[in-house]
Amino acid sequence: MQIGSSAWIEIIQAGAVSLGIDVDRQQIDQFARYAGELIHWNRKMNLTAITEAQTLAVKHFLDSIAPAALIPPGASLLDIGSGAGFPGIPLKIVRPDLRVTLIDAVRKKVNFQKHVIRTLGLENIGAHQIRAEQFSAEEPFDVIITRALSGLREFVALALPLLAEDGVMLSWKGLPAEAQAEVSLLLSDETGVRSQYGRERLTVSVSSYRLPGIAAERSIVAVRRSDE
Repeated sequence: MQIGSSAWIEIIQAGAVSLGIDVDRQQIDQFARYAGELIHWNRKMNLTAITEAQTLAVKHFLDSIAPAALIPPGASLLDIGSGAGFPGIPLKIVRPDLRVTLIDAVRKKVNFQKHVIRTLGLENIGAHQIRAEQFSAEEPFDVIITRALSGLREFVALALPLLAEDGVMLSWKGLPAEAQAEVSLLLSDETGVRSQYGRERLTVSVSSYRLPGIAAERSIVAVRRSDE
């Protein structure tokens, strides 16, 4: 299968429908250009281990846009550890109303992100080389996301100081049971979450979804904060 072929387009279209997301041909073409640039750059630097066209469509693009419906209109969004631009850039493609900031500690990855942004002509999106714990913003973000950080508590600790009062943190996870185990750890007294964040209470929900050709479910953990 070739990137941008009719079969590749069908995977994106059908997969988006199964996720309840509308994608038009222009957005799919942007995905294809993005994928082509990723493969080209990956020959010179290690940006991704996923290079096969079908797997790239499913595990990078469709997986990235899975929570698009969970994000409020016009939201400011921060992607922590964006790597080769996932999930922040695909979300920007399907949700052009978003104001997106990508951060990653690795210069070559940020350079690639900036190249893709220029190549696709995307607006209201920027990429910065910086570690999350060193990052500060003039205004807090409505939505903070990550696919890179494996620990939910690590993500919350980094994201919460940057989150708007009524904002949400979204973390990509594997099986729902695994996600629930991380949620339990996050909310348990032993983690020290309450002592670290004072009287704030974390409200957590888990939603699951399936990707084409992958038997196992995947999960999105949404974490919000509210005062007790």
